[in-house]
Amino acid sequence: MSHATDNRGLIMYWAFNEGTGTSALESVSQVQDNIQYVFNQAEFTQPCPPRWRQGVIGNGLLFDGYSTYIAHSFDEGNQNTEPEYRSALSIGVWVAPRSYEWGDDGKLSAIVNRYNLDRKQGYLLGMFRHGSWSFQVGLEGGDWKELWSPDGHELPKNEWSYVNAVFDGNQGEIKLYLNGSEIASAAVPRGSRLAEAADTDLLIGKNNHSSLLAEVFSLHMFSGIIDELKIYNRALSAEEVAASYRHVLDTFHEGIRPQLNYDEIKLDRTPLLLDRHRPQYHVSPPAHWMNEPHAPIYFDGQYHLFYQHNPQGPFFHQIHWGHWVSQDLVHWRDLPVALAPEKDQLAPDGIWSGSATYDADGLPVLFFTAGNDSASPNQSVALARSTYTLDGNPDLVQWVKHPEPLIVQKKGMGAFGDFRDPFVWKDDDGWYALVGSGIEGGAALAFASQDMLNWTYKGPFFKADIQKFPYLGPIWELPVLLPLGSDKQGVKHLLLVSPVGKGADVEVFYWIGQLDKQNLSFIPDQEEPQLIDVGDFHFTGPSGMVDPKTGRNIVFTIAQGDRTSEMEYKSGWAHNGGLPLSVYLRDDGRLGIEPIQELQSLRGPKRLSLRDQSLAETNVQLRNVHGDMLEIQLELEPGSAKKFGIKVRCTPDGEEETLLYYDWNQALLMVDRSKTTLHPGEKCGGIQGGKLELLGENLKLHIYLDRSMVEAYASGLKSLTTRVYPSRMDALGLEIWGDGEPFVKSLDIWDMQSVW
Repeated sequence: MSHATDNRGLIMYWAFNEGTGTSALESVSQVQDNIQYVFNQAEFTQPCPPRWRQGVIGNGLLFDGYSTYIAHSFDEGNQNTEPEYRSALSIGVWVAPRSYEWGDDGKLSAIVNRYNLDRKQGYLLGMFRHGSWSFQVGLEGGDWKELWSPDGHELPKNEWSYVNAVFDGNQGEIKLYLNGSEIASAAVPRGSRLAEAADTDLLIGKNNHSSLLAEVFSLHMFSGIIDELKIYNRALSAEEVAASYRHVLDTFHEGIRPQLNYDEIKLDRTPLLLDRHRPQYHVSPPAHWMNEPHAPIYFDGQYHLFYQHNPQGPFFHQIHWGHWVSQDLVHWRDLPVALAPEKDQLAPDGIWSGSATYDADGLPVLFFTAGNDSASPNQSVALARSTYTLDGNPDLVQWVKHPEPLIVQKKGMGAFGDFRDPFVWKDDDGWYALVGSGIEGGAALAFASQDMLNWTYKGPFFKADIQKFPYLGPIWELPVLLPLGSDKQGVKHLLLVSPVGKGADVEVFYWIGQLDKQNLSFIPDQEEPQLIDVGDFHFTGPSGMVDPKTGRNIVFTIAQGDRTSEMEYKSGWAHNGGLPLSVYLRDDGRLGIEPIQELQSLRGPKRLSLRDQSLAETNVQLRNVHGDMLEIQLELEPGSAKKFGIKVRCTPDGEEETLLYYDWNQALLMVDRSKTTLHPGEKCGGIQGGKLELLGENLKLHIYLDRSMVEAYASGLKSLTTRVYPSRMDALGLEIWGDGEPFVKSLDIWDMQSVW
């Protein structure tokens, strides 16, 4: 065994040197423990073993934060007798955390544990909020003892730390060591003995008493790499702990603390690339959860886009800012988390949505919603600056938060307690902000600043008439204001909002109107709001920017996944971004929407191109075209049909299919998903859609298929975004459809390539 420590009393040892496979050897008992991991048996992607990584000695095991753990049982079938450790217990382990949990129910994310808190039995070594950590033991006689790391001794993310916990009942003390040095101690009565948690497995990476989220996700699981876990039934001395630490450094790392390459520990998208439902040319996190992308900004030749992200797993919790960068808005690179909750008075409980703009020197700044549950309200507007002036890194990987909130909601300033998602812009006169809230219905509140740090409330920018339009809801989130250019009436702006709360229709609503800069308010051209997308809750979470390179207005959205928590657990990811949209003012005064032209760079071989063909002739040629990553441009003349369109993701026998169609009489753009999937666990289905006035023109559909994503852009006026999860692998066909004989004016189809 590869340690200088005297191995007397070593009762369990996991070296994690396998480097492959689905089990880890406990060396003392020679028991091979199974490693639980969601993709050991994968339903939607290729099965693969847990992720093994470089350790401090040989290999280490990467725990994904929601599904990876080891259960080491002491039952008779295991032929593993329980070692004696009542009067003394020492644990030594190398850990490199990747993220910290929120700390629900006051429980620790377990590194290693075998305990029962109700009975005050056993032991638990684990992490808590913001990197703090603790060793907890149950003593005979019914006492539960907790020893916590002091401030300044948290376990840093993405770095190796050597952690030791020692219980010495004979001497009456518990100690914590970090990197070979004692950092905390506490007294227990001399002669204390551990109370045994006899009917409990030892778990590595999972808490014995995890809380469940959505009845599916076990919280309090370790995220990061673990290596060289040793448990002794004696109390290691301070000298032994220090020697063990020095031995690893001197023997394997030339005398310095082991360094960890970020690529070894970062979230890995590789297992998901073959997922048959995961989009491949839409922007997505490497793994786990995202909601809305936001804060787009262009700087030093690159586009930056951030997103709401839970790095622990594919569930909504513990929100950070993920980060992508791109040179063309199409091919994205994953960057480390930009903003995370920290142990401060600003945003310890979440980094919620916001926007990006430039400071007086033209450098990017991020405005975000700071979550602090100890404050009232628990949401305020805060700012972070990049370290670009110090490191010159155009990827803008490092961000430093301004220590105080910039805008704190006061009574009378909108709906108290709902105050989030700042949208900030700058012009020659200063900086302006919209914040989502409510005033007897959803509202965007307006603020102005001369220096970006001190803000003045200007009143409501625009608010809903909830009596007339109850679906606009009591609260608005994610307000976005973009300049659209001029028409006969003057300069026009586009206002986007996302209603939430009781009675709200959670879609992206918009108005075209004028900005009254004097009063910092918005005057819509027409009172009734419009929808960009009619696909029913798949096109949400708007953000936007004016692209300095081209002058275009570009809108980003989240494409909601429409799956159960169980499906998201199995797949390891939840949600992705929609395609970036260019929005503009048309000559007829309506809002024009088009996917950005840069997407053409993803076209592979052209699969079909035809003009002026009958329905039957077209469908004969379509028999040879299959795919789940396609771009389709289609123009249909109604002919004798009143309803007509295209079926996508069809099986040869028609058992599974999704129909996109236009209802000429009703002027509706629709999707019929009643035959989309036979999978009993998927919930997508039914018929969705909304109003599209073609004013007698042909139907022009621009469709993007990307695995489970279906986006249809109709005549540059509306989009319909939906999700499909066919159960059958041969659901790859296409067919033109009509209730009469529509005429195919043109049809062009390309294969599309992955951006990852």
